[in-house]
Amino acid sequence: MNDQSQSKEKLGFVYKLFKAMQKNNLNYIYRGSFTENITDNILSLAETNLVKKDDPRILRRKVYNVMVEGLQNITKHQADIKVDDEKNYGVFVLKKENDKYYITTGNLIENEHIENLSAQIDQVNSLDKAGLSAYHKEVLLHGKISEKGGAGLGLIDMARKSGNKLLYAFEKLDEKYSYFYLHTEIPSKNAPKSSLNTKNSGILHYISALHKMLNDENVLIIFNSYFNQDSLMNLLSIIEKQMMESLQQKKRIYHTMVEMFQNIIQHGDDYQKTEEGKAGLFFISETEKEYLLNTGNYILNEKIPILSKKIDYVNNLSEEELEEFYNHRLLDFDIDTNKEAGLGIIDIRMKTDDNLEYYFLNIDDKYSFYSLRAKIKKN
Repeated sequence: MNDQSQSKEKLGFVYKLFKAMQKNNLNYIYRGSFTENITDNILSLAETNLVKKDDPRILRRKVYNVMVEGLQNITKHQADIKVDDEKNYGVFVLKKENDKYYITTGNLIENEHIENLSAQIDQVNSLDKAGLSAYHKEVLLHGKISEKGGAGLGLIDMARKSGNKLLYAFEKLDEKYSYFYLHTEIPSKNAPKSSLNTKNSGILHYISALHKMLNDENVLIIFNSYFNQDSLMNLLSIIEKQMMESLQQKKRIYHTMVEMFQNIIQHGDDYQKTEEGKAGLFFISETEKEYLLNTGNYILNEKIPILSKKIDYVNNLSEEELEEFYNHRLLDFDIDTNKEAGLGIIDIRMKTDDNLEYYFLNIDDKYSFYSLRAKIKKN
């Protein structure tokens, strides 16, 4: 397989991930190690960016409280192996649809805890509102239910504060470990009654499959959203807080992201008309040596020839030629169409360590899905 075919195969994953996220309207995913600092960051982001400010205050408080318990559940009960071991990378998923929030967590646990943990969650799910309140008081009076792996106050509180059952599943990894997935819904006061069925774990099979996809590609953070200027500022704030890199490295990633987001906002096209902005995907993945910044969005087929020429032209310039072309482009807009490149594409190329990779996946006679990847070497 030649380099071009390999690049197309890699970038074809962007559309696959975009469709997987859209299938269940997932908005935000964090995959990685869950330290106290990371969970604090996610909770802070929920207050400022992830949870809609125009939602009723009581709903926002419920969502925040359930997130607290869910994230603490990961940090307290995840398997006792090296925190930076990729096998131990858990997942946090947040979704907002209509009048409900959906929170899903996944983490590695030892198989020896599965039976006890299942029994404790089944006990919680068997109780009504009054029963949960009484059970909560009992645990407060007599201490936690069990050692590591037990439900404890956290899972009881998740059921009480969400007003819903807890959906869970285990996916066996090997003889010693499994992934433990936990899902709940937090409806607003006027939302339709939950259809959550503890006997049907279809959503968790879907999250498990998505988690595996993210593990295979080593994806760290994902946003599936409508891209507009407001969402741009929110997403940049989230990345700034969650990237654990040096200040200089953060700046490179941050400024590259700005240009990649603007590329979607300015040049993306609406496959389905919406007032919210341009539908698109952004995610960061990594290898041992570099971070990979990826965007995906719909584009009109008629734009593809010119855009391809722009990127190819920029990719073929040396560092000195690139800087000269950038300065020339700032001052002179009367450039041959075949060599024309928007300042954004030039700027992305200048801030990264390699040629830009791109791929157009044909959707129909009018649209294609445009994937763009920029690489930034680690310190």
